[in-house]
Amino acid sequence: MEIGLSLGSNLGNRLEHLRQAKAIISGIKDVTAVKSSSVYETDPVGVSVEYSQITFLNAVLIASVNFSLESLFDSLIVIEKKMGRRRGNDRNAPRPIDIDIIFAGDAVIRTASLEIPHPRWALRRFVVQPLAELNPDLRIPGENRTVQEVLLALPTEPKVILFSSQW
Repeated sequence: MEIGLSLGSNLGNRLEHLRQAKAIISGIKDVTAVKSSSVYETDPVGVSVEYSQITFLNAVLIASVNFSLESLFDSLIVIEKKMGRRRGNDRNAPRPIDIDIIFAGDAVIRTASLEIPHPRWALRRFVVQPLAELNPDLRIPGENRTVQEVLLALPTEPKVILFSSQW
């Protein structure tokens, strides 16, 4: 099954955190990284005022997986924790790495801990722009428009600026 992962970092060596996460994900048994977007520097969205000046680096990774999405989700939580993410009351606090499952083929999952497709993917330019770079004609379940059409409908703010095409 083809999946899309959104990777973000706003603490420490942000680019290195993205590289490390991509390498770890690619090393998971039965996961094959297919392609990755460029890295974009983005304004924070939905953060406390105290964190509003801490910009993110974001990218999208497309991979093929051959095991359950619940197991994948559990693996991603472990990766975040090993890379230094500490979950607390403020879910949008700065973090070295954040990994979200954007989509997983045609799967639609709504449980207490896992929602696929990601419920806010189409509202977030920092997700949609790198995803459109990789697969502009993709239609994610629950959305009638292509990823490119979603991108064109989004406001240009908050800014999403190309940071690096290679990582």
